Amino acid sequence: MWEKQLVVEPPYHFDQVLRRLSSDPLKAVNLNRREIKVPMRLNQKPYVVVVQATGTKEAPTFRVQANGPEEPIISEVKRIFGMEHQLHVVHHHFSQTNLASIFERHIGTPLMLDFHLYHCLMKCIIHQQLNLAFAYELTKRFVHSYGEQIEGVWFDPLPETIASLETDDLRKLQFSQRKAEYVIDVSKRIVSGSLDLEELHDLTDIEIEERLLPIRGIGPWTVQNVLMNGLGRPNLFPMADIGIQNAIKRHFDLPEKPTKEEMAALSKEWTPYLSYASLYLWRSIETDK
Repeated sequence: MWEKQLVVEPPYHFDQVLRRLSSDPLKAVNLNRREIKVPMRLNQKPYVVVVQATGTKEAPTFRVQANGPEEPIISEVKRIFGMEHQLHVVHHHFSQTNLASIFERHIGTPLMLDFHLYHCLMKCIIHQQLNLAFAYELTKRFVHSYGEQIEGVWFDPLPETIASLETDDLRKLQFSQRKAEYVIDVSKRIVSGSLDLEELHDLTDIEIEERLLPIRGIGPWTVQNVLMNGLGRPNLFPMADIGIQNAIKRHFDLPEKPTKEEMAALSKEWTPYLSYASLYLWRSIETDK
């Protein structure tokens, strides 16, 4: 087991990250210790990586512990938790916009990613048209049934495992027939190589959209989630998202939910950080635990 100290450019509010993650029953979060155990696969091998905050929002430092290869693990930790992004630049940009008060209130919130791109895609498909509580529950059943637990940490199922299932296997978990078909079909595409998730990292947003949209079960909402939460693209604004509409309605004191035209007008000055605007708008209507 090796241990490494990380110093991150401020502001960076890790405690806020942990509070948000703690609502997910699959995340191994310890709020008292200010740490999370991250399930990480490198070259198909599973590693449990402990990330613990040792500093403050104004002087963020971290202790990372693991048994695997140090350099790729540290690189992945920085990628997942958005530690290499210059949040002070983002905050300076928004300090001169109509979202200044929201960014001041939630300063240091990073654009954090899902641990694995495959899980991000599966989670998006599973969560479609479900309330959040049941979406979490269904995802938990999926992972507990077909993933694996190592050192008390749940690792997501592998595409090979899901590709070998029948729809009835997922129906037993309360998947709808169509959702079961989508999850299995996408997994089969990944296993066959017709959908290469690693390749997505090198494609533009438009190219990714063209690659994913023709696949059954993947619509614009899923593509935007993959781009933002799976790949960390910084300039996405999902106008159809109800949470963002509600946040804009409240922040700008509108009589009703904004139209697309109103949202386009209000968001003009948020580019090139629309993803951060989306994140902070969501954050503005969440309740801290």
